[in-house]
Amino acid sequence: VQLQASGGGLVQTGGSFRLPCPPSGPPLRSNAMGWSRQAPGKERDIVAPINRRGSRIYYADSVKGRFSISRDNAKNTVYLQMNSLKPEDTAVYYCAADREPYRLGTQRNKYDYWGQGTQVTVSS
Repeated sequence: VQLQASGGGLVQTGGSFRLPCPPSGPPLRSNAMGWSRQAPGKERDIVAPINRRGSRIYYADSVKGRFSISRDNAKNTVYLQMNSLKPEDTAVYYCAADREPYRLGTQRNKYDYWGQGTQVTVSS
């Protein structure tokens, strides 16, 4: 399974991005998914997991109310909508897949597959 996050770039404070993550290879409809990020010099943190059906979602406090995770199982893609971006959101963003379909993994060791990240830079 290969995952590829995309859609990042440079934006000013208050801007928005929508990051898609379509996997290549077998469909991931049976997997819980998650978005994580890693800022320079910091650990990779999970910011938003979603279960297989999209019926349960969790947000880290740092992004609650500003970010939204969703998935389109017909398109085999998970999205992260990021609004009201702040400089502290600057990081490489990764999507990940969990073989447990209904778990909301908030720790990176819960995920089995990781993809290439996409850089998001928010200027002040």
